[in-house]
Amino acid sequence: MYAVIDLETTGLRTSWHDRIVEVAVVHADESGRITDEWCSLVNPDRDLGPQLIHGISAAEARRAPRFDQVAGHLVGMLRGRVLVAHNLTFDGPFLRAEYQRVGIHAPIDQVAGLCTMRLASHFLPVASRSLHDCCRVAGLPPYQAHSALHDARAAAQLLSYYLTAAGSPPPWAAALTAAAGLSWPSIATHPVVAVQRRAAGQREQHFLARLVDRLPRLQEPQRDAYMDLLDQALLDRHISATEADALVATAEAFGLARVDVEHLHRTYLASLAGIALEDGLLTPNERHDLDQVAGLLGLQRSDVDKALAAAATDIPRQRRRDAWRLQPGDMVVFTGAMEPPRWEWEEEAEAAGLQVGNSVTKKTRLLVAADPDTMSGKAKKARQYGIPIVHPTAYQNLLAGLTAPAL
Repeated sequence: MYAVIDLETTGLRTSWHDRIVEVAVVHADESGRITDEWCSLVNPDRDLGPQLIHGISAAEARRAPRFDQVAGHLVGMLRGRVLVAHNLTFDGPFLRAEYQRVGIHAPIDQVAGLCTMRLASHFLPVASRSLHDCCRVAGLPPYQAHSALHDARAAAQLLSYYLTAAGSPPPWAAALTAAAGLSWPSIATHPVVAVQRRAAGQREQHFLARLVDRLPRLQEPQRDAYMDLLDQALLDRHISATEADALVATAEAFGLARVDVEHLHRTYLASLAGIALEDGLLTPNERHDLDQVAGLLGLQRSDVDKALAAAATDIPRQRRRDAWRLQPGDMVVFTGAMEPPRWEWEEEAEAAGLQVGNSVTKKTRLLVAADPDTMSGKAKKARQYGIPIVHPTAYQNLLAGLTAPAL
């Protein structure tokens, strides 16, 4: 009978190449009772836009299906039903544009559908246009805004309220007949696994858990490529999902078992412990940094204690390599929606003696990303060229070290 939809997008206009990043469909019968629902994140293959609004991280979206992979499944959920949304003039064109990108004309017309925002002027004249306020005035329970599934459920409950108030048949009975006659294209439906948002506070399993456990290797494992990746990944004291995937892929390419990788992690931690003790003093900040790195590498505080104890007796101590630092004249590039605005970051970088690029080239030294897992074109180039990608907070620390004397 009804298919209530809601979308989360990278921005506000399809003409600006904005894309869908989450789609939800809730089925409701003639009385407004919810009978089925489906929701998935969608990989937009681009930067995610205002993440502070929709709350979706690139780490989640990058493993989600693309729209062309869910297009057939969505057709099956929309065919023969009246399309409903709160602000259908926004959701309808976005959905139609996604189908156009994969060469499909979808019969999505907001005139033939129902907009719970427009209908509010008839059934909830004192409410504002927002879904939240319409639900409040209708006496419906609160919900989690800017989540496609929660918004679609709320819009479906609002539709049920309208149906009860309107009586039978509803004023839009003709739309029900028209929806049944719409000609939706036949699209091959491929098996698709919906990818849901992670619950608040839920963390992804540590990447070490993806490596195979087996007996220790007899020879020293290949290490340089893996250690180089660790250098880049830990530059901002955060291992993004993209970096974790790269570490796992490198370990598997060299046939490294989990025990081999854990050995390399302890070796890496030992080198950092040696650096921390070069001046004979371990500061609280240095200890905190070592504990943080140990946690990222799947090690314990006790491993830090052992590394420090070993470093204290290892004289002379030598670094495994020079610490990565920015140098005057280095080229940095920024990507993603930042706060403060990106132009302020760029002005600060230039004032510090750095060059600011508009695009990533082989001369770029560092990419600063609002979300280090971003799928923007700049990030794709940076990964292709092996250029580190860091969060703005880590960049500020590197910027502070630009003028600090080298140890």
